[in-house]
Amino acid sequence: MEMVPSEGNQFVSKEGDFRSCRQSIFDEMKKKISQIQNAAEEPRMLCIIQDTTCAKRVNERLTLNLPASTILSTLYKDVAQKAGYVSGTFGLVWGNASEMEPLDHNREMSLSDSGFEPGGKRNFLQLTDKDGEQPQIASDESGTADSSGLDDSSQERFIGPLPRDATAGCSGDYSSPSYSYSSILNKSETGYVGLVNQAMTCYLNSLLQTLFMTPEFRNALYNWEFEDLEEDPVTSIPFQLQRLFVLLQTSKKRAIETTDVTRSFGWDSSEAWQQHDIQELCRVMFDALEQKWKQTEQADLINQLYQGKLKDYVRCLECGYESWRIDTYLDIPLVIRPFGVSQAYGSVEEALQAFIQPETLDGPNQYFCERCKKKCDARKGLRFLHFPYLLTLQLKRFDFDYTTMHRIKLNDRMTFPEELDMSPFIDMEDEVRAAAAAVKSPQTESCTDSGAENEGSCHSDQMSNDFSTDDCVDEGICLDSTGSTERVLKPKSMLTFELFSVMVHSGSAAGGHYYACIKSFSDGQWYSYNDQHVSKITQDDIRKTHGGSSGNRGYYSSAFASSTNAYMLIYRLKDPSRNAKYLTVEDFPEHIKSLVQKEKESEEQEKRQREIERNTCKIKLFCMHPVKLMMESKLEVHKDKTLREATEMAYKLMELDGVATLDCCRLVKYDEFHEYLERSYEGEEDTLMGLLLGGVKSSYMFDLLLETRRPEQVFQPYKPGEVMVKVHVVDLKSETIASPISVRAYLSQTITEFKQLIAQAAGLSAEAMRVVLERCYNDLRLLYVPNKTLKAEGFFRSNKVFVESSESTDHQVAFTDSVLWKLLDRHGNTIRLMVLLPEQSPGTLANRTLCQKVGDDSDVPLDGSSGNRKSVEAILEESTEKLKNLSLLQQQQQLQQQGSSNSDSQKSSDTSDFELIESPTQEADSNSSLCVAADNRELENRIRATAGSSGGASSDPCEERSDSEVNNDRSTSSVDSDILSSSHSSDTLCNADSGPLQLANGLDSHSITSSRRSKAHEGKKETWDTAEEDSGTDSEYDDHGKSKAEAQYLYFRTEPCSQDDSSLDAQKCLVVHVDKRITLAAFKQNLEPYVGVTTTQFKVFRVYANNQEFESVRLNETLSSFSDDNKITIRLGRALKKGEYRVKVYQLLVNETEPCKFLVDTVFAKGMTVRQSKEELLPQLKEHCKLDLSIDSVRLRKKTWKNPGTVFLDYHVYEEDISISSNWEVFMEVLNEPEKMKSMSQLAVLTRRWSPATMKLGPFQEVILESSSVEELKEKLSEMSVIPLENLDFAKGRGTFPCDISVLEIHQDLDWNPKVSTLNVWPLYICDDGAVVFYRDSTEEPMELSEDQRNELMKKESSRLLKTGHRVSYSPRKEKALKIYLDGGPAKDPGQD
Repeated sequence: MEMVPSEGNQFVSKEGDFRSCRQSIFDEMKKKISQIQNAAEEPRMLCIIQDTTCAKRVNERLTLNLPASTILSTLYKDVAQKAGYVSGTFGLVWGNASEMEPLDHNREMSLSDSGFEPGGKRNFLQLTDKDGEQPQIASDESGTADSSGLDDSSQERFIGPLPRDATAGCSGDYSSPSYSYSSILNKSETGYVGLVNQAMTCYLNSLLQTLFMTPEFRNALYNWEFEDLEEDPVTSIPFQLQRLFVLLQTSKKRAIETTDVTRSFGWDSSEAWQQHDIQELCRVMFDALEQKWKQTEQADLINQLYQGKLKDYVRCLECGYESWRIDTYLDIPLVIRPFGVSQAYGSVEEALQAFIQPETLDGPNQYFCERCKKKCDARKGLRFLHFPYLLTLQLKRFDFDYTTMHRIKLNDRMTFPEELDMSPFIDMEDEVRAAAAAVKSPQTESCTDSGAENEGSCHSDQMSNDFSTDDCVDEGICLDSTGSTERVLKPKSMLTFELFSVMVHSGSAAGGHYYACIKSFSDGQWYSYNDQHVSKITQDDIRKTHGGSSGNRGYYSSAFASSTNAYMLIYRLKDPSRNAKYLTVEDFPEHIKSLVQKEKESEEQEKRQREIERNTCKIKLFCMHPVKLMMESKLEVHKDKTLREATEMAYKLMELDGVATLDCCRLVKYDEFHEYLERSYEGEEDTLMGLLLGGVKSSYMFDLLLETRRPEQVFQPYKPGEVMVKVHVVDLKSETIASPISVRAYLSQTITEFKQLIAQAAGLSAEAMRVVLERCYNDLRLLYVPNKTLKAEGFFRSNKVFVESSESTDHQVAFTDSVLWKLLDRHGNTIRLMVLLPEQSPGTLANRTLCQKVGDDSDVPLDGSSGNRKSVEAILEESTEKLKNLSLLQQQQQLQQQGSSNSDSQKSSDTSDFELIESPTQEADSNSSLCVAADNRELENRIRATAGSSGGASSDPCEERSDSEVNNDRSTSSVDSDILSSSHSSDTLCNADSGPLQLANGLDSHSITSSRRSKAHEGKKETWDTAEEDSGTDSEYDDHGKSKAEAQYLYFRTEPCSQDDSSLDAQKCLVVHVDKRITLAAFKQNLEPYVGVTTTQFKVFRVYANNQEFESVRLNETLSSFSDDNKITIRLGRALKKGEYRVKVYQLLVNETEPCKFLVDTVFAKGMTVRQSKEELLPQLKEHCKLDLSIDSVRLRKKTWKNPGTVFLDYHVYEEDISISSNWEVFMEVLNEPEKMKSMSQLAVLTRRWSPATMKLGPFQEVILESSSVEELKEKLSEMSVIPLENLDFAKGRGTFPCDISVLEIHQDLDWNPKVSTLNVWPLYICDDGAVVFYRDSTEEPMELSEDQRNELMKKESSRLLKTGHRVSYSPRKEKALKIYLDGGPAKDPGQD
């Protein structure tokens, strides 16, 4: 056996050492198993934690299942690990026991001793802020408190745009989160504060952070003192900037809002959703500050810091004469890629050199020299005279691509140094000369040569409108000549600038996101300011903003380059004598110290208010106000307030003072959806609201109702488990249904016990009581089994019942045959409609028969005893006679005008609608159907009323949205002509019977009711006998939609509109209470006396929410799709008959700018031929459109949107050969030659020639093909155009007719000469008439265009395509101009737009 030395130098065997080691492992494992077994036997605590510190996570729950022996500190660690927070930076409080103390994370107490309940019971906890501070987020690596404290290797995520769920960008590519207040509380570990993105204000945030980190600007802003007596602080831009800078320097928050600053700009909330250019904002803001700082020490601050000078010169190359002027600039725009060049500049230095590179004016661009007195070659350029202290460079990355006609972003790489030497770019000789000239004679500096100035070619390529040319602004002359000379005499070594701000744009020309990389002059560290996030970055991160990609800089390289790159650079002159440091808090001026103190107090107050908000219960509150009926509001009550205090708050909130006393009010638990009172809180007046409501929650599953009572009444206790029943008492004698009274019962109670409760509450007899339950809408159930429970009968939390208790014999008949059932049936199906009558209708409502009840013992109608009102018979007789006379008069005029040539057409007019009008006075007792009897004693003695079929079915509500919209209803020139329009001459048309409907007994002296028995519909097939389609079952219904199998009793009652309704004209408005199962035909029949004409002479339009009207034409369709207070408009005019369709006719003008022109509305009918429809259409065109056309010179064709389709041949029959539908539209086309289309096998194609040599498109010409052969098409085109067949190219047009396309694009963009043999295959798919085909001569070369010609043609094409509605290739995004309003808002300055 091998021996090894032990620790005591004693030799032991290896085998013994192994055994002892193994034994120790077994003991350890045994110990752990024992612990596991003990833990398994130990009770466990189920903890559910809600994070209330963040709005995004408030609906999330963390679940922990811990042993009962777990101590609180371990609980905090487990929660911190699962929530991603640093332990000790948050608190845990009980969520359902607010009176208990918060859990102390330092205590070593176990969960069982801390009040946690074992056994699977839920222990609800809430994770809260600690001392008003947001919990610190744990780092993935170091565990530090803030994500911004990551090391350099992980900081890259903060350089570019944030991920989608955390980015507040400036376009649709970057979604803006909803920031909660708690998410911006903790200051970043960097010590700097971010800015909250309002929506798309990242460009503003980047500029504000740059200005804040500019010591000279920040210090100057602090030294300015606001005078509150001179200006409103809300509209003072300098004051709001000053206040923002103070908060950025002193606030403890992670990020602060910029809404006060934007409000001082005069912006409203919509401006937050407008993205703008950061350079544009810089210029506009500086202009606004200069205006605000006039007459102050800071009046020239912007110029002193940011303004430079340059010379714009033109030098004659023959005599050396130079004409020049001096301009000032605030930034230098640097071209990324010159126009027409594929390679971009590689660096800022290269772009600066190109900026001052002169150009030669020669040839047609020669310069007129004042000295030579002739046009000479000249050199034009720019020279820098003076650089500002803060040098701003704009990299012009946004350009316009004239090939695609789109805005583009140039992502090419352009490097920029950390230190920039500007001495190579300044002309010292010119600067000395300009400074001396400024001292000697300031007037000479403004001398310019108009020719050179107007040429401006350098400006167009390299200069933006950033250079002031306003002669009244000193022409860039320094205000201090001495200072100017001193600056000139400085050596070139003093022109070194150091980079301190890089404003980065990420995205495209359509939109993107801005953020800023800024160097602090305090420690030289670079930081990324990405809205509310501030983090440290390195020089490598700055280099990543150069843009571009690896490889050569080809023309298309930017398309594949990174879209995140530098857009604006700001350098500061390295001059120790001028370089300033940031003011510290101790060095603040007194007015800034006062502002700091004020903001600190405001922040503390905000924190206290937030704490109150966190402990405030917000719940919906209702109140059945004795005067204002049901009111709704929101009750906000602190969780530590008692129920008594909450009731007092609700009492004041609902304005019950003077209406009811406080002791007559109480709060009860309420379910709004079911209108159910869940429970009352007797004896709990001193209970805290937090306990009653179950804690502070973002939303509650119930509401509160402030209940009121009269002083003599006593509140009824509401116990959990009860159901609420609304009881309506029915009076059979007066046929009325009373308002509901509330009765509460238990589901276990029987029907007999329930009747006793109702009898007690309503004062009725329980023995003769009938109870009817409405289980769902209009589902009535008689409760007749005494021992059956309410639950078994289908009662729920909230229910509605109807009760009747009388000694009548009505209870002896079957329920569905009883008067009670009919009354409830009528009540459930009656709707209230607002009917607007036509102005041309005879008389007003005062003259129409509107009968009202005058007593219970009189059968004499009101109009029968009044001499001022006309009877129904008188109105109808007058209306009928008037219309008959009008009809005869107009027919005579038409006969005289048209003569014998239209005799055939007049024969059809002999059977016009007016010959079908019958006087309603034929019915001797028809007045009883319209006048209100005074006595309602007996149901059997009722008026006779119009009967109509209920239809037996409820149709789709959108089916009746028929063809005539109010905006396009141009069918007639006058009402009379529309009324008197004759029907068509086709013998296949069915004329609706316009005679009066038969009358039947009803339920009311002024109503017609219908039974809803299910047996009435048994075995009956649903039919729609409509004006638009023939159901094929005409035998079942007559032309008025009345069922021939059974007479139905339909309720119809009218009353005048309320005079208080200002939205309606009471003289023309009628309120109709009608059974919604009535058919449209019966409804129109009942409206006849009020309209003054028969049903065939007026149309019914339904008015929708947007005031758009659609005609209802399906006579057999019921009013089931209507609801209470729907509006109906009645218009005079011939109504559609069965099988008729209203059709809109448009003229097709293929070679006009607007090829689609509306002509008339007309009527086509089933069975009519195309030729017959043209015969009826042509007289209308002559009368309304002044088009005198012959029948063989026009064709009709299908219209789909704006596209012409199938050509209709004369012998085609509607509904047999041509499908027709509601809202149908057709084209009418005038032919220049006889119709060539003779068969449906032919194909009509619209062709157009493209001439590349002249860059023009020819007119449309129609080609008729006998087949779908490509060869035949090419032969026809060759024959028509004299282009040799082998040289002919063709292509199908794209889009809607007329398939317009720019002449600059047609030659390349269309798919010319597709390799197919037939037209009906891909990619042509020409299967119907009306397709557009372009063709050309392949040997014809395109015209060569100069740049000016191309630009001019492009403008003309854009204008032409816009007029025709064609899609133009410009960027569709319409930008709003960036403006800062110095007078408080745009409303005060409308002229700026």
